[in-house]
Amino acid sequence: MKDDTTIRQSTDPFLLEVLKNAFDTIAEEITLTIIRTAYSQIVRDSLDFSTALCDAEGRTLAQGVCTPMHLGSFHDALLNMVREIGDDIHEDDYYIMNDPYAAAGQHLPDIYVVKPVFVEGKLKGWSTTLAHHSDVGGIVAGSNALGATEIWQEGLRLPVLKLVDKGKRNETLWKIIGLNVRTPDLVYGDLQAQMAACATGAKGMQKLYHRYGEDVIDQAIEDLNDYTRRLAEAEISDIPNGVYRFTDHIDGIGDDPEPIILNVAVTVEDNRIIVDWDGSSAQIEGGVNSTFPFTKACAYAALRSVMRADIPNCHGFTDTVEVLAPEGTVVRPVSPGPCGARGITGYRMIDCLFGALSQAVPDRVTADGSGGSTLPTISGVSNGKPYIFCETAMGTWGAGAANDGQEGVPHIGANQSNVPVEMIEAAYPLRIERYGFVTDSGGPGKHRGGLAIERNYQVLSDIALLNVRSDKRAYPPHGLFGGDDGAPSMNVLVSDEGERVLPVLLSEPVRMNKNDVFRHQMPSGGGYGNAYERDPEDVLNDVILGKVSVDGAKRDYKVVIVSTDDGYAVDTIKTAEIRAA
Repeated sequence: MKDDTTIRQSTDPFLLEVLKNAFDTIAEEITLTIIRTAYSQIVRDSLDFSTALCDAEGRTLAQGVCTPMHLGSFHDALLNMVREIGDDIHEDDYYIMNDPYAAAGQHLPDIYVVKPVFVEGKLKGWSTTLAHHSDVGGIVAGSNALGATEIWQEGLRLPVLKLVDKGKRNETLWKIIGLNVRTPDLVYGDLQAQMAACATGAKGMQKLYHRYGEDVIDQAIEDLNDYTRRLAEAEISDIPNGVYRFTDHIDGIGDDPEPIILNVAVTVEDNRIIVDWDGSSAQIEGGVNSTFPFTKACAYAALRSVMRADIPNCHGFTDTVEVLAPEGTVVRPVSPGPCGARGITGYRMIDCLFGALSQAVPDRVTADGSGGSTLPTISGVSNGKPYIFCETAMGTWGAGAANDGQEGVPHIGANQSNVPVEMIEAAYPLRIERYGFVTDSGGPGKHRGGLAIERNYQVLSDIALLNVRSDKRAYPPHGLFGGDDGAPSMNVLVSDEGERVLPVLLSEPVRMNKNDVFRHQMPSGGGYGNAYERDPEDVLNDVILGKVSVDGAKRDYKVVIVSTDDGYAVDTIKTAEIRAA
């Protein structure tokens, strides 16, 4: 790596490291406050929210350990907010917004709540939160309407507004929100959790200013961004110059899906990177369109993940990356394009970028994985009260140059969590019939892809509506460098009438009756390298663990496993014979 990281700022290097960690700590305190006070499972347990500490200009100083696809979008949202409100900013204000077009938001369920940070009467920063709310209205419970054809069908649109003005709640706005959502208690509770978290962040930043003084902190902010930019430039300069291209797909929406194309060209020029999405599909009359701030955030997340240095999570990193996307495309829609399920496009953009980056830095990326979360939403009425169950079910990774794919882990774009079975069953009229790995599902390779995860939901209320956002059936997770593809996803509705295969992306909710089961298998991970080069002892270990069957070992890896008094063993002679053949 080129040595271009010599610190040239005026802040003492040791103090700068202390302050960097102080900013990180404040961002994490914002995160912990939301976890401790949120009402809904999608926020509290799935961790579908994000936090950041920003300076007065809206530049990110630190991020909570949450969702990278959210965090790279904060700067655009705050720039737009500052333009909208002008000088009408007061210490006890709280701002709210969600609209992709009027407020540089992401999709309507993701609501920003932001608080200014004043020190000695001067605006010094912003304590910011974004949370995926259980419902914001619209034609589908949970507000992830894949079949929406325009954004007005997706729910309540909020431009930049004051939730609290000079310490006084905007009661009119609170009433409007409550009347337009299906779960007002949860939405109110999560909004107040966001407010409490913002207050925590503001107090932390004020304490930092009071301890070190205005001049020291202001200079440190500039120096931290400069240091981050130069460190990122040094990392980029270590990647071979060139143009790296890749094409990926989303299966499409509904019973007769039309594939959605994502086409990327990653250009590395010395210490800069250009990510160009020209050639991607036109925007869709369906809720998978990705707003441009979200598209940029996905590029930042993918590129940051292949860099080896401990680059601070602040705005300076984004100065090294330029993202291009034609207007009117699925990666940069124009109004009134719907965006409710844009998360699936974000995950696929990161997967597509990894495909391109595998050509430049093959040892730093994995084969394709499960492609982000499945988002099942089951809604109905139980004991006279409406309920909406929604979770971000995470899966598995593809294999890498030195290891098998990990299982039961989140996608790199979203540090989120699967809700524990016991918590689902305690809160909703649902029973999780099965939750586990699927044998023989991992993509074969010298290193095996992670196994698929199956999660089956049984409805216990009389009637429910099922909405599903999933992917990778027609286009399963790809392997790398000779590795085989992973297993595709599958959605099956099991009822008294038998089994019915459902699309990966439902254009409209499906009715479920009491005791019906939604059986979902997530995609697995692709393999890395030739499966016939896999160490037979590794295959044996997979058989012992139940990850690969005896038949699968012979079929996929040409390894013959036999039963012994002690369990299983490799028949080395037969294995050598069939591998040689």
